[in-house]
Amino acid sequence: MADLFVTPADETRAPLAERLRPHSLTEVVGQQHLLGAEGALTRMVAAAKEKRGRLPNLILWGPPGTGKTTIARLLAEATGYRFVGVSAVMTSTADLKAIFAAARVAGTRTLLFVDEIHRFNRSQQDGFLAPMEDGTITLVGATTENPSFELNAAILSRAQVLVLERLDEAALEALLARAEAGEGRALPLTPDARAALLAGADGDGRFLLGQVETLFSISPREPLDRAGMAAALQRRVPVYDKDRDGHYDLISALHKSLRGSDPDAALYWLARMLVAGEQPLYVLRRLVRFASEDVGLADSNALTITLAAKDAYDFLGSPEGELAIAHACLYLATAPKSNAAYVAQKAAFKAARDSGSLPPPKNIVNAPTKLMKELGHGAGYAYDHDTEHGFSGDNYWPDRLGRQSFYRPTDRGMEKRISERLAFWEQLRAERQR
Repeated sequence: MADLFVTPADETRAPLAERLRPHSLTEVVGQQHLLGAEGALTRMVAAAKEKRGRLPNLILWGPPGTGKTTIARLLAEATGYRFVGVSAVMTSTADLKAIFAAARVAGTRTLLFVDEIHRFNRSQQDGFLAPMEDGTITLVGATTENPSFELNAAILSRAQVLVLERLDEAALEALLARAEAGEGRALPLTPDARAALLAGADGDGRFLLGQVETLFSISPREPLDRAGMAAALQRRVPVYDKDRDGHYDLISALHKSLRGSDPDAALYWLARMLVAGEQPLYVLRRLVRFASEDVGLADSNALTITLAAKDAYDFLGSPEGELAIAHACLYLATAPKSNAAYVAQKAAFKAARDSGSLPPPKNIVNAPTKLMKELGHGAGYAYDHDTEHGFSGDNYWPDRLGRQSFYRPTDRGMEKRISERLAFWEQLRAERQR
């Protein structure tokens, strides 16, 4: 099986993004936290060069177009590894076995780069474990998905996960400068259109260079303005600020409009983001967060509705699925608001960190053995269902911590009823402690 990633024989016919691939790790843009002087990859390469040390197995996690493939190639070159690159989409278990067999007889260390490694199923992922363990290969996997959810725990325990960041404006501008230097001419855009081009790339360097290649091929007589560029690319350019604040400004506007219970404003900002090309699943993630942070128990259906909108969008896709996003947006905007759950979670987490490993009181500790019963585990526990009102008022707090109050419901929506219920239980608790 031929490797997936092969430099074209006629480099002049390769896409611009391929022609502009960096030739060393120092030329990679936008990942200084990994490739700077004190970056993790910089230290790994230095260690591998000393006394022919080995590179660790790695999982490169980041958005598209951030340099995962390039970094893997350059890691192999910098450390003297034989590079083999495959895509999980196009590679079978038999192909992997052939790669492992070839690596065993290659006579040199092999870096196996697997693009979209999350596409392999669980059993295929398990196939990497033995070659990783015995040093047949050094695995460098690339994924755009959260490795915690998509990769086997056994692989994660044998590999370091490195997070690549979406390319910021400075990194994207550096790519534009390289493209212009390679072409020997400036990009035919006005400053405003150039800023819009950077914003529309949304941190994806490969996508940006694809757009640049199209613009160079057009060679207009005059620099294109924003509208001219959009027409030339046959793609509406998101109207985001050139300093990238626009992306965050719009999601902030949506979030605050929802919090302020203005359904029309919320729907407007939602439309602005989706029409500008924002990823619907990103918007849905923010809506799901809002449902817990700003609506909470005032209307617990809010979380159900937003998760259902995500499922509906996954099922229908665009444009039909976008109605479900609007549905969720309007529900959140018109729901009663409470951040009591959010405040309670933060307070409880702080108390847990500050209090250390305090044991539960013995009355609520399990006592499955005779010895544990003799030690007093479970002694005095009151079974709530056997008490009047189904409430015992028992103690559930570590003795050294005492009773705490984290959750303070509001008088809005369902939390008004919750507040009344908690007040009733507190009254019963006080009566039984007299």
